Amino acid sequence: MAGYREPGFQDRTAAAAKARSAALERLKAKAPIDPAEQARKIAEAEAREAAKVAKREAIKAARIAEAEAAAAAAQAAAEAAEAALQAEVEAAAANVELTEAERKAARDARYAARKLRKGR
Repeated sequence: MAGYREPGFQDRTAAAAKARSAALERLKAKAPIDPAEQARKIAEAEAREAAKVAKREAIKAARIAEAEAAAAAAQAAAEAAEAALQAEVEAAAANVELTEAERKAARDARYAARKLRKGR
């Protein structure tokens, strides 16, 4: 019974050459790529990428529009609070003698208007 024989240099180079030729044969046996099919696949990939970009841009535009709408609403609320405060200040100026509760209410209204202006 013969034991295990370590492959020599010639054995390894012959095996590598055989593997190379087998790979080359498999590559030659492959059907050639149809240029029309390749162009179709490239066009599909470009269309998918364009759709992704368009979707990202639409989401970005929607977020910007939403932020602008929120800012406009906050600005309108601040202006309404400012107008209410101005009306209250004018009413307070007409009636110089204010009670402690009225002074506290005016102070609270000014504080609320200032918070709205700062956007908190």
